[in-house]
Amino acid sequence: MPALPATNVLGLGISAATRAKALDVIEGCIARRDRQYVCVAASHAVLECHADEDLRRIYNASAMITPDGMPLVWLSRLAGHRDVERVYGPDLMLDVCARSVTTGYRHFLYGFEIDGEDVPSRLASSLRERFPGIRIVGTCAAPQRPLTHEEDVHVSQEIDESGADIVWIGLGTPRQERWAASHVGRLSAPVLIGIGAAFDFHSGRKPQAPAWMRSRGLEWAFRLLSEPHRLWKRYLFGNAKFVVLVLVQLLGLKHYALDLNGGDSGPSH
Repeated sequence: MPALPATNVLGLGISAATRAKALDVIEGCIARRDRQYVCVAASHAVLECHADEDLRRIYNASAMITPDGMPLVWLSRLAGHRDVERVYGPDLMLDVCARSVTTGYRHFLYGFEIDGEDVPSRLASSLRERFPGIRIVGTCAAPQRPLTHEEDVHVSQEIDESGADIVWIGLGTPRQERWAASHVGRLSAPVLIGIGAAFDFHSGRKPQAPAWMRSRGLEWAFRLLSEPHRLWKRYLFGNAKFVVLVLVQLLGLKHYALDLNGGDSGPSH
């Protein structure tokens, strides 16, 4: 069952979270050794879930779907959750890492090898410098292709042997969410968190939008200018599609059932 109330956005249950509440949910899972996974969602993820029923079930079965983008914060507030704030994936990672210096939480970083570079190891070095005393108990850099069964078993064993409390997954949406859902019952770590771009930002591989742009819902513009060839279709067509679909829902022209146990949450008429 979800730990926080949720707002139905195209059949996805966006948690009525703040940064403090999100941290409480994660710490609660660790304290109870309650094996769960956490998703962060911006508009692009909502659109992917709208188009993919299986992915929508995966998100809705998570312990929490944080409002990673400002449009989801605004929709949550419109639905009556006035205290909701943006729980941005990279900020969530920093909040948890800062807390873990005193609590002793153990972290495992699972991401990609990109252009021959071990991004998780680079991120580990950055986090150790930023948070002296943090316990990063392992890293794994996956190739940018599906793993064989033997490779996947090896990764799972490596994570379990590390004794990690939190596994940070930087494989990008939706691969990281699918991986979390398929491994949550198999790994001993109580919390798996798909964190995407945080690996790039906090390792220093890619620039991050300034805080004033992030707080005003303009991060998409910064990222588009930074990576126009990769992102122009997502933002040009995706943002317009998101606005249209949400307006249709708000006007009551299409209704979406919401099953936070991970069942069918497709449109109903």
